Amino acid sequence: MNAIYEQMAERIMLKDSKMIPELFRMIADIDEGELLMAMPGTPAELAEKIGKPADTVEKMCLSLYHKGLAFKSFREGGVRYKMCRDIVQFHDATILWPEAPQEYHDLWQRFMEEEWPEFARSVEKLLPRPFSRVVPVQEAVAVEKQQILDSESVDRIVENADTLAVTRCTCRLIAHKCDNPVEVCLQVGNAAKYTIDRGTGREVSKEEALEILRKCEEAGLVHVTINSAHVGHFICNCCSCCCQVLPLIISEGLRLADPSRYRAAIDPEECTACGTCLDRCLFNAIEEREKDGATIMQVIDQKCMGCGLCQPTCPEEAIQLKEVRPADFIPS
Repeated sequence: MNAIYEQMAERIMLKDSKMIPELFRMIADIDEGELLMAMPGTPAELAEKIGKPADTVEKMCLSLYHKGLAFKSFREGGVRYKMCRDIVQFHDATILWPEAPQEYHDLWQRFMEEEWPEFARSVEKLLPRPFSRVVPVQEAVAVEKQQILDSESVDRIVENADTLAVTRCTCRLIAHKCDNPVEVCLQVGNAAKYTIDRGTGREVSKEEALEILRKCEEAGLVHVTINSAHVGHFICNCCSCCCQVLPLIISEGLRLADPSRYRAAIDPEECTACGTCLDRCLFNAIEEREKDGATIMQVIDQKCMGCGLCQPTCPEEAIQLKEVRPADFIPS
């Protein structure tokens, strides 16, 4: 294999991967690889760097943008192109490449199963805070009793957005491990504009976006967004089997996503131990306990991610989400 693909893998911090260079090879020829390694720059600047005509380089840049390998940056002097900066961008953008062959998706899934877990373990040790965080189900938090920030309300993120789009979930698109809905990854603001411009998703109204969120909550999917008080970017709706991060949180306790500011609490006086919450919890954070000769459900505090999926379906209304972390827990 040409060394350019190993160099591209090293740029996104995966120089020891066996599959990432092959994924780059499947989506980019050698000339495209050399152009990516010359980025960032305008087509004119890149043409000078690699010694090709400017019109040829501009067409190549547009092709790489379409494939998800290059991203546009708008500054004085025109549109600049930059290579995908990390494994997350490479994964999410190129899996949505409309012409991606099945073998490309299959190799991505092999990477997720064989190489990703070890890489994720190393990333967890390096990052001071996870890139993403859980957002509670809208109706799970008692608004009249607790302060709900715009950045932790999926409905408010949608309502405050100037542009919204929906894409297919890249994780379920390649994994095929469940029958949960696929076209449910909401893009917000600039991320939505990128998706629409590239043609990898479709613009949606606020009403349709809210309908998608309700459908996901009904299906038992966890809302996940960027770990920042800055509202916008994306709202993923994650399952426990196909997702990049949830399976490793569940099986190994890796801190790959922060919890919400809330934690579920079950009132033992109201709980009838029906087991509905036990079935709804993806994080194994609820267990049966004996108390005063009766069986009740109890939350395992250290496992609860505060997603709120257990609360709306409790027939006895015995579950509340309680605020357990301050507002500044969400990074600014």
